[in-house]
Amino acid sequence: MRRTIFMLAVALMALSIDCQAQDEPFWLGADISGTTALESRGVQLYNAQGEPRENTALMKELGMNAIRLRVWVDPPGGFSSKEDMLVLAKRAQALGMPVMVDFHYSDSWADPAKQTIPRAWQGMNLRQMCKALARHTLETLRLLKKNHIDVRWVQIGNETTGGMLWEMGRAWPDMTNYALLNNSGYDAVKKVYPHAQCIVHLDCGAVLSRFRDFFNALRDKGGKWDIIGMSVYPYWDLKDHHVHVERETLENAPRNAYYLAMEFGTDVMVVETGYESSRPEEGKAFLTELIRKLRNETEGHCLGVFYWAPEAEEPYPLGAFKNHRPTVIMDAFSSDE
Repeated sequence: MRRTIFMLAVALMALSIDCQAQDEPFWLGADISGTTALESRGVQLYNAQGEPRENTALMKELGMNAIRLRVWVDPPGGFSSKEDMLVLAKRAQALGMPVMVDFHYSDSWADPAKQTIPRAWQGMNLRQMCKALARHTLETLRLLKKNHIDVRWVQIGNETTGGMLWEMGRAWPDMTNYALLNNSGYDAVKKVYPHAQCIVHLDCGAVLSRFRDFFNALRDKGGKWDIIGMSVYPYWDLKDHHVHVERETLENAPRNAYYLAMEFGTDVMVVETGYESSRPEEGKAFLTELIRKLRNETEGHCLGVFYWAPEAEEPYPLGAFKNHRPTVIMDAFSSDE
């Protein structure tokens, strides 16, 4: 009986997801959080025809309809602070592009290899940490709300496969602390933007077990989320031996997105992807097919795809620009294929 009730609940949630998905477009976007830092160094970006462009406007010109922006707690130099993020959020708002806010809950990069507690939060106990996380979330989103920014999605942490705010918020072997921290962020988001959807974001969308184990454990601890966020990078999947050929990433990620939506009753988004800038034609082909599969083979349960830092160039290997102009990789966002 319990299983029957659970399956009925999942079916009803899936029906609700279908209704919501019909009311909005498939979101295509990019994380362009590094834009203001580039501008501070005097870097000018151009479109493929060599005409000068501001990066947010260029993303829209390239076929995107949304922007993702990270925020750090107290970053040295000020880039990716809440005030710096607001600069780019205003540009997106002026172009009619809704914003995804990506909270790193650190003073710098947070990812599967590092989830460093901000300097100002060090030495706190769990209760204090939950309050600090909620306060930072509230202050940031209230600043955006005051400036009429259309925040549609909020990430409660960045690639939190191993949790966040280490050591206190490690997800394994016990997810109790992480779930409490996650829920503090979730509840804070809903106080400011009640209709914004909260994303829990893991790396390596090609590996289903990573997501199943994580979200089963998070659900068991009462963890809250609205959307499952994925990173999909064939480059890193190959480098870390998660796949044998990059085609596996292309086949696995859409199939996993659909499976996860069915199992957990929540939609999925690819909030980060990228391809080797040194192989632009292959990159265009990969990204075009990835978008097509996610749109057509998930029955509407994948809501969108976001490229990470397309404007970045060497030494970062997975941007999509050369000489400050977009390569053909970016054509995938306006492709009709």
